[in-house]
Amino acid sequence: MLGSPRLLLIGYLLAVGLLGIFWLPTSPQQLWWWLPLAALGVVGVLDLRSSHNVLRNYPIVGHLRYMMEFLRPELRQYFFESETSGRPFNREQRQIIGARAEGRSDTAPFGTRQDVLRQGRRQIAHAMIPTRVDPQQAWVTIGGPQCHRPYRSSRLNISAMSFGALSGRAITALNLGARRGGFAQDTGEGAISPYHQRHGGDLIWQIASGYFGCRDQAGRFNPEAFSAKAREDQVKMIEIKLSQGAKPGHGGMLPGSKVDQEIAETRQVPVGEDCYSPAAHPEFSTPLELMHFIQRLRDLSGGKPVGIKLCLGHTRDMLAMCKAMLASGIQPDFITVDGAEGGTGAGPAEYADHVGRYIDEALPIVDACLKGIGKRDEISVIASGKVALAIDMVEKFALGADVCNAARPFMFTLGCIQAQRCHTNTCPTGVATQDPARSRSIDVDSKADNVQRFHRATLDACLDMIGTMGLAGPGELRPEHLLEGPATATRVWQVDSLEVGALLDHQKAQQLPDCWRDDWHEASPHHFLRGPGGSHQESHHRTAPGPIETAAKETAIIRQRRCNDDRT
Repeated sequence: MLGSPRLLLIGYLLAVGLLGIFWLPTSPQQLWWWLPLAALGVVGVLDLRSSHNVLRNYPIVGHLRYMMEFLRPELRQYFFESETSGRPFNREQRQIIGARAEGRSDTAPFGTRQDVLRQGRRQIAHAMIPTRVDPQQAWVTIGGPQCHRPYRSSRLNISAMSFGALSGRAITALNLGARRGGFAQDTGEGAISPYHQRHGGDLIWQIASGYFGCRDQAGRFNPEAFSAKAREDQVKMIEIKLSQGAKPGHGGMLPGSKVDQEIAETRQVPVGEDCYSPAAHPEFSTPLELMHFIQRLRDLSGGKPVGIKLCLGHTRDMLAMCKAMLASGIQPDFITVDGAEGGTGAGPAEYADHVGRYIDEALPIVDACLKGIGKRDEISVIASGKVALAIDMVEKFALGADVCNAARPFMFTLGCIQAQRCHTNTCPTGVATQDPARSRSIDVDSKADNVQRFHRATLDACLDMIGTMGLAGPGELRPEHLLEGPATATRVWQVDSLEVGALLDHQKAQQLPDCWRDDWHEASPHHFLRGPGGSHQESHHRTAPGPIETAAKETAIIRQRRCNDDRT
């Protein structure tokens, strides 16, 4: 049924087009009337041999389907998407970020546009007598008893984004904005580039498994190279990245198309080759070894704050690190908790969708673990997971954070339009590309002003909201300050809290809920576990689960049900 009409159409187009070009008396200018017909005929012939089923069955007209698919994201974003339905950031969020970045009013008329009955909607309770929060509450000191050079940090900083993932002009604008606003920029794992150093803004140097910027020719950690850079005054803190929310446990790769001469020199890798970060650190494989690596970096940096960044998986892994702190006497100065919601880092879609704990679930667990061993006041917790507005900061502080890091909102201040082409080197705004023809569109000075204004306005709004709740500062926020009710079912994961020192007192430990008691018993400072009741992490090779691991999985399911019953 399909064969005859389509062949007739293609034959007609070719015949008329070729006849018009070669045989009909016509002037050269009139050839343009016949060329499109002939071209469509050629396209039809090629479609009949295409690997796409639609084009083979519907030559020529089938291309309309692929044209509409190509335009679909733009059509949805600009014509059909509502103010609150977009993902990962909706239009309302982006409009507020844009208004704050440009110094415009972020007020909204005529009431909320959100569905107030939507399950998971965030809400806070105001106080009948609000307070005025001291502006000094916008700052917090990071650095425990083992740190000799603590850092006075803003409550809001720029999260990890590497030079290579972002363009040089984007990195420069972010750092200049951070210097003007007096807050910090996380370098990401791509090392300290000349663009980070150009304006002297405070830096958090992230050290990942590739050890970019402090590696030897074999890709292993180079202590001399690290010490030379870590002791520079611009570097305020060191962050060891164990995993990130976009792809926890996966490692990373910067495509060779982005690895130009500048990136190669910054990362100490070959030009034009894919730049890999292994999934695990070669320098340590146990919680105790991690603690000793932390102390090693602290000594090499001259006593600056050293912390870890992780996307939380099993609770027992966090408890294993807590036991390693107690056994070694060494502890990090801060822990950055990344959410499995993903972020600026590109990764496999299934990792972003299904691997790791989300930030609102992970934060209370990390907070409770540190409280349980009596270390919460000495170790700062940083939340790095989809922090865009003041309400996000309030929520993260209530769940256990001291500081918030944001990445994508700061990209919006540079002109990002959420085109989601960060990994293709074809970013239309020049933010996430190494193509100089695209990145030259970024006016560094004006975008740095946007960065500074957004930071200041969001931080001010956060303190205003905390004052509205009748509190003196972020440190007074607790999970119970996030409302629950029939119309606003909370999306905060309910995690049993622990009293200070509860995990150290034998009598109290016996009275813990099963989920905490069993995990505390199984956690070891000598190894990480692969899964509930699983074997020690002696290698990174995958093995098929045996009878013991299968039984352990079934036991874990029963324990989880008991834990849920305890919470109920």
